[in-house]
Amino acid sequence: MRWEGRSESGNVEDRRGMGGGGGMRMGLPVGGGIGGVVLLLIVSALTGTNPLDLIGGGGAVDQSGYSEPGAAPGPAATDPQTRFMRVVLKDTEDTWTTIFRSSGQRYEEPTLVLFSGSTNTACGLGESAMGPFYCPGDRQVYLDTSFFEELDQRFGAPGDFAQAYVIAHEIGHHVQNLLGLSERVQSARQRVGRAEGNALSVRLELQADCYAGVWGHYAAQHDLLSPGDAEEGLRAAASIGDDRLQRQGQGRVVPESFTHGSSEQRVSWLKRGLESGQIDSCDTFRQ
Repeated sequence: MRWEGRSESGNVEDRRGMGGGGGMRMGLPVGGGIGGVVLLLIVSALTGTNPLDLIGGGGAVDQSGYSEPGAAPGPAATDPQTRFMRVVLKDTEDTWTTIFRSSGQRYEEPTLVLFSGSTNTACGLGESAMGPFYCPGDRQVYLDTSFFEELDQRFGAPGDFAQAYVIAHEIGHHVQNLLGLSERVQSARQRVGRAEGNALSVRLELQADCYAGVWGHYAAQHDLLSPGDAEEGLRAAASIGDDRLQRQGQGRVVPESFTHGSSEQRVSWLKRGLESGQIDSCDTFRQ
């Protein structure tokens, strides 16, 4: 990606090296579990619990007694990785501001919170094992940057656009929240059984993939992408499909427990957004 020397977002809060706080769980984190999905799927298979419930839902949980001991100081805010994330976030802000304005709406910029180990959120305690996630309660994206190493080494998806795709996917959940889609899906999940609820979650996640592709479409127009970047993102999407992660984590695939979609589905919807650049092409609930 051609990111050096570009404008950077100021909507980044760096909590790396700070202790995690306590608090009451006020909502369901969305989009989490890319990094921790293997572990979550194993626990889900053993307990019969919806993986989404393991990372957030199900009522208020008092976590006020938590503290992170011995946290080391985090990286400087000017290190290349942080600057890269600021550039990506700024480009998502510009893109979604333009898209929202074209339909007479106002885009509200989210905050990207960088943390290490764990941190307090309006959705409860955020932990690295959950992977990157979006909390609708405070409209913030949470990311432990060590996940990027895991994306490269564990999931075999290296590269800067693979990392940008992860950020853009979580921003996609913010877009869903602003449009009221997340709330409607969460409400619908409470009225149906586990299998139907998981299917709705899959549609929400695939739409966030498509929205990430929409951003990528315009990032290419902004000359932010280098040759091969789109393919890099598609490889990343394939590497974190539920079917692949389930094979890795539990040795078998259980489609009814999918929460993010298969590798084929994730690649298909990301590609659709990349090619169309149209938010209307991302209606996963009708297709």
